[in-house]
Amino acid sequence: MPATKTVLTTFRSRVLLVLAVLLATLAPTAPALAGTDAPRPSSPRGAEVVAVTRVADRQVDLSVRSRALGGRTVNVRLLTPDGWDPDARGGRHWPTLWLLHGCCGDYTSWTRMTDVARTDSLRDVLVVMPEAGWNGWYSDWWNHGEGGDPAWETFHTKELRHLLERDWGAGPNRVVAGLSMGGQGALLYAARHPGMFKATAAYSGSAHPLLDAESVGRIMGFFAGQGNDPLRVWGDPVAQRAVWEAHDPYFLAERLRSIPVYLSCGDGTTGPLDAPGATSALEADFNRQNHALAGELRRVGARHLTTNFYGPGTHGWAYWQRELHASLPMLLGALGVEG
Repeated sequence: MPATKTVLTTFRSRVLLVLAVLLATLAPTAPALAGTDAPRPSSPRGAEVVAVTRVADRQVDLSVRSRALGGRTVNVRLLTPDGWDPDARGGRHWPTLWLLHGCCGDYTSWTRMTDVARTDSLRDVLVVMPEAGWNGWYSDWWNHGEGGDPAWETFHTKELRHLLERDWGAGPNRVVAGLSMGGQGALLYAARHPGMFKATAAYSGSAHPLLDAESVGRIMGFFAGQGNDPLRVWGDPVAQRAVWEAHDPYFLAERLRSIPVYLSCGDGTTGPLDAPGATSALEADFNRQNHALAGELRRVGARHLTTNFYGPGTHGWAYWQRELHASLPMLLGALGVEG
């Protein structure tokens, strides 16, 4: 406990500043909605679709009531492939790209902030963009040893996956990518669920939160967002060290060695896609974390590691859109889809 208190005290002011910057950059806006279809029947696996909303061409929002989330209803956006018809009897199942949002964003982030919906190479892929909470961290929360709500990992990898594959045309070929918090999620899901994803990509991801005291303090600050008790997520970084390591991609590198992995990050200094003078201590921290993970992946013999540590660049959408496009050949190749 003394080490944890020191970390929290030392970095609280720095973390609050980081959160304020992220809120200004990533805070969601309400999407425009159009047309609602009938809900699907309930799932025996603990989740059910209670509403379907057609948002735009090829964009469908599912409202899913989840047992893993305490019975709450959250949204999942689908970017559908050409010819997609989940009502067709014996219909086609499509290769699937999961795109995970970052802290302070939501399930609309990727379509709202990037050109993903206009990317022609994704017209033969079902893109899944699930809600993961403002700061859910793609984890089943420790909750002081009690577990329970929220269990984002269970919701995504079990409940939602089964729903999508049963009723919404998702096939068994999957890859996963994400930014920031979602970058960590993409690495965690690929490592913690061997065989579920054929490749993973993380853009400015939290790749090694246990790297040092600064990294621990920063993520604890995120955990404390919106008035949350930060110990609910993974517990104390000292007393619950095993829980932390189980959610730190660096310690799971061995499980990623056999699949394609794409890591990218800037160094936090002003880059070509930034406003003059912009810097990001968060990106600088994540850059050190990604270098550490890349080194560990090489040490354990990772077979298909691609890195783009592009130097100057901050924590922003212009870079993440660029890196999505840069990694798509790898991701689509793992799915057997021509880009």
